[in-house]
Amino acid sequence: MEVLVDRCAGLDVHKKTVVACVRSPGSGRQKRHSEVRTFGTFEHQLVELREWLIGCGVTAVAMEATGVYWKPVVRHGALF
Repeated sequence: MEVLVDRCAGLDVHKKTVVACVRSPGSGRQKRHSEVRTFGTFEHQLVELREWLIGCGVTAVAMEATGVYWKPVVRHGALF
């Protein structure tokens, strides 16, 4: 199977937290590496999330949120 996106992330947005999982190329026998981190939803914490995603080289993000909780993540520029 051909890899279409080399480094991607999934975000699960809640009222007080954003759980982020970054998938990137693994080494050796491990084909993919996953790292999960939890961030708060205050602006400075969303900026930390953005910096972490950029630092990991993420080029695509999928986001899941119930209700309107996704709006601050996008509004405060936490996503590229």
